Amino acid sequence: MKLNKLAVGLFFAMGLAGAASAQTIMKINISIAQNSHQGIAIDTFAKEVAAKTNGRYKIETFYNASLGSERESIESVQLGTQALTFTSSGPVPNFVPETKILDIPFLFRDKAHARAVLDGPIGQDLLAKFDSKGFKALAWGENGMRNMTNSKHTVNGPDDLKGLKLRTMENPVHVAAYKGLGIVTTPMAMAEVFTALQQGTVDGQENPLSVIMAAKLDQVQKFVSLTGHVYSPAIFLMNKQMFDKMPTADQKVFVEAAKVSVVANRARVDADDAMGVTYLRGKGVEVTENIDKSKFVAKLAPVYADFEKQFGKANMDKIRNYK
Repeated sequence: MKLNKLAVGLFFAMGLAGAASAQTIMKINISIAQNSHQGIAIDTFAKEVAAKTNGRYKIETFYNASLGSERESIESVQLGTQALTFTSSGPVPNFVPETKILDIPFLFRDKAHARAVLDGPIGQDLLAKFDSKGFKALAWGENGMRNMTNSKHTVNGPDDLKGLKLRTMENPVHVAAYKGLGIVTTPMAMAEVFTALQQGTVDGQENPLSVIMAAKLDQVQKFVSLTGHVYSPAIFLMNKQMFDKMPTADQKVFVEAAKVSVVANRARVDADDAMGVTYLRGKGVEVTENIDKSKFVAKLAPVYADFEKQFGKANMDKIRNYK
């Protein structure tokens, strides 16, 4: 009887040891602080995966570009040296050119329009484009609508941008458009932006309110203009081989966890947008609201003509008119 109990005990212990050793550890990262819309996204994802797989997968979360810039992280995921990343769309067209179209200024009316496009057939078709590039794109998240900031003067219209040296994302569509507005573009990784602004290497930058607050850019910028010129998606990316090797049930868990995380991510963006102006003004920043966007659109007419040749007017209109 004692031997049987001992045998059962040993078997149980071995089972626990086997379960423990079977845990798969994966890393995911963002380029900004944990207390942000992106931090909420990856924290929620890690909790969802752990809960739905009874701890068989542990997602380790990293912040503030501690595993590298967004572009470096995407490269690492593509190579398989890192399992996952949650990134803005900035560097993504360098890997999946079809996503460039999402970065066209004033393409989306507002966040609700953009979310409908990305959650619908257009966005889902774009997610599938990642498969052949070494990625499994789990879900579209977001940063929000991008706004202009600078340390020089108020920006009410496109003429106020002429000659301003602005940091831009490493994104060819943004660079082309901002040059069309008279901006001196300086592409650089997000991790370098605060120091560049602090040292006067650049006069300003453009980002959603969520990012402006999370990165504490109010400490180095005096003027914010709510231009809402570009909708900024974010995206959950996973190494395709790692995803393909997982059981189908686990694949479903990862996709569903990403979708749940996007809900939390977008809710935080909405909350940040709702209190952002008050927060920034409280920090002594001058915030210009009620920008006439039609002036920016008119100034960009030659650039739009180039974009129509590149992407096709029908494809642009399909997104513009999506309901």
